Amino acid sequence: MQNIRADQLQKAKHYAFLLLKFRPRSEKEIGERLKRKKFDTAVIRETILFLKEKNFIDDSYFAKVWLESRIKKPLGLRKLRVELRRKGIDKEIIDSQIEAISKGYSEKDVVLKLAKARLNSLKGIEPQKKKNRLYGYLMRRGFQSEQIIDAVNQLCKRTF
Repeated sequence: MQNIRADQLQKAKHYAFLLLKFRPRSEKEIGERLKRKKFDTAVIRETILFLKEKNFIDDSYFAKVWLESRIKKPLGLRKLRVELRRKGIDKEIIDSQIEAISKGYSEKDVVLKLAKARLNSLKGIEPQKKKNRLYGYLMRRGFQSEQIIDAVNQLCKRTF
């Protein structure tokens, strides 16, 4: 019985390392993927504990890396916050990492830049439809509605 458990633990660790080879993962992600592979709950817990002790998984580091990569898309901070919550990151970690990354990030400027680029691709569409599409596009990217409204109104005054 002990050999079977040790074998399962070894397989779980191997699978976790395989996942981590491609990109950093949160604790929750590793746990869910191991669960999908039908590993025992105790084995999953032990594997995650091992990975945390050896610093292979760290939710704070994961949040930082995730934000740095996703903010280049560009996406709004609201959407990034939701993504991290889905990944199982604690609210405190999310808040601190978003605060750190938002120091050099002007969401207002990014919204305006994205809106300008998108507006160019919406030529030949009636003004109200154009505004609605632009607003929807920016909302799906996770920006705050006040900033979107300001950017859309500012651009629409110039172009219409």
